[in-house]
Amino acid sequence: MKQRWVSIAVLAAALFAINVVARLVTRFAFPDNDSAENKVSIVMFAVVGLVLAVVAYRWAQRVRLGTWLPELAAAAAGAMLLTILVGPFVSGDYPFSGGAGNFFSQVWLYGGFAIVGTLLGYWVATALGRDYRSKSLKAFTIAKTTKPRRIVRR
Repeated sequence: MKQRWVSIAVLAAALFAINVVARLVTRFAFPDNDSAENKVSIVMFAVVGLVLAVVAYRWAQRVRLGTWLPELAAAAAGAMLLTILVGPFVSGDYPFSGGAGNFFSQVWLYGGFAIVGTLLGYWVATALGRDYRSKSLKAFTIAKTTKPRRIVRR
């Protein structure tokens, strides 16, 4: 049980680190440039989606969907909360300083990219037959076809 929380916390910290790097790049490389800040934010959300796609692809191969999906969702939700509530302090701002519209747009963007990234990772694993269920069905098929025929006596 402890191992599950460690993987969730490590993933959430990695996703938050992506946000911290993006905020520091924006703060020091593009001060007072809203256009560059928006572009860096979109790139950051895309990287978060890509990381979640890779993690979903890897976890889908090892364990059932019902096991890894809640863990991935918890890590993404934790990272989103850190990004929205703690992240602004990294760039010298406050969570609600941009207004409610900015706050909720970050929530929707983060959630959207996280969901799409997770779905893409799982769909790729499924399409390639590398997910846990496909592997289980393949093993079942092999076991059933290689089993010797039972002889029925009358």
